[in-house]
Amino acid sequence: MSKNFHLQPLLDLAQTRTDDAARRLGELIAAENDSMQKLKMLEDYLQEYRNRFTEAARDGLSPDAWRNFSLFIGKLDEAINQQRKMVEQSQSRTAQGQQAWIAQRSKLKAFDALAQRHEKTLAREEARREQKQSDEHAARRNPLSSHEDDSV
Repeated sequence: MSKNFHLQPLLDLAQTRTDDAARRLGELIAAENDSMQKLKMLEDYLQEYRNRFTEAARDGLSPDAWRNFSLFIGKLDEAINQQRKMVEQSQSRTAQGQQAWIAQRSKLKAFDALAQRHEKTLAREEARREQKQSDEHAARRNPLSSHEDDSV
């Protein structure tokens, strides 16, 4: 058996791809969090603006002010709906990124298991060689011990 793990290039490639998938997943999670923060900010702003509208309506509003509040609230609702779609898309990309990372990690684990098996095989072979050398060395140091047993 060769000393080098013949699948080492594939193991290295799997490691690189797993690292890339993990980095990409981190970027996707950050983008999702950013998208969700923007949605929260818009929702908070809408609630604050509705509160202002309610307060202004209690004090009496001109038809123009009423229309301006209504139009702006409509635009905020529209922006919130668009941002919700962006959050959904971002969540979908994150889920896909997570699946890609899991797939790459599984490949890496498979190649790593093969590499570990290769290392164990090499270690066993080395231990056998050392034992054989030790036995031969002991037999050379004491050549009569094996013959004495035959004569008794």
